[in-house]
Amino acid sequence: MGKKLKKIKKIRIHNEGNDQLLFGLIFIIAVGYLLWNYVSTPWPFWAFMAVAVVIYGIVLNFYQCPRRFFNMEDTEGIVVAPADGKIVVVEEVDENTYFHDKRLMISIFMSLTNVHANWFPVDGKVKFVKHFNGNYHRAFLPKASVENEHADIMITTEQGVDVLCRQIAGAMARRIVTYAKEGEDCYIDEHLGFIKFGSRVDVFLPVDSEVCVEIGQKTTGDQTVIAKLK
Repeated sequence: MGKKLKKIKKIRIHNEGNDQLLFGLIFIIAVGYLLWNYVSTPWPFWAFMAVAVVIYGIVLNFYQCPRRFFNMEDTEGIVVAPADGKIVVVEEVDENTYFHDKRLMISIFMSLTNVHANWFPVDGKVKFVKHFNGNYHRAFLPKASVENEHADIMITTEQGVDVLCRQIAGAMARRIVTYAKEGEDCYIDEHLGFIKFGSRVDVFLPVDSEVCVEIGQKTTGDQTVIAKLK
């Protein structure tokens, strides 16, 4: 599957950020115009512009939806990071919602400064997509995985291995966007979805998977290999 032509979404700035970025730009221009033309001294204008440009740059980075290409032709058995962020959990857990057995869970926490686009962690076919309402605990807490609002995407690889990818809303994240559709083929390099503000993505794998990351390690979505399936 790794050698098949991939349907790359040509998105640079996420659609979720269009309104905020447009209104933010209009606000900056409007206030800057008023300060420049109606305030006798120039320093308020320059002070405002300095702060506004920094904040706008952070928001612009947040809404990036970069096109990335995994640098290996053969992706069989490869599990890539579904998000930019930091590894906060690598452990065996009892997964009783779908698998009813032990699974290896690898969790990536996304801070406010990370790009919040999400990628498919493996090549395969989307088995199902389910959304659950819930609480908004801090995303790095263990209970956030099951108690917070989240979306579950089950992917079956070409080798018949089921991989669960879970998008989790955090204390500030109140909107999960999932592109994955039940029954569609999916590939590494494709965008799976987007989560607004600080949040987390969990990946559940067979316990015999080879772990390629450690707690505290920074990840780059679609680039960092986090595990290899047996």
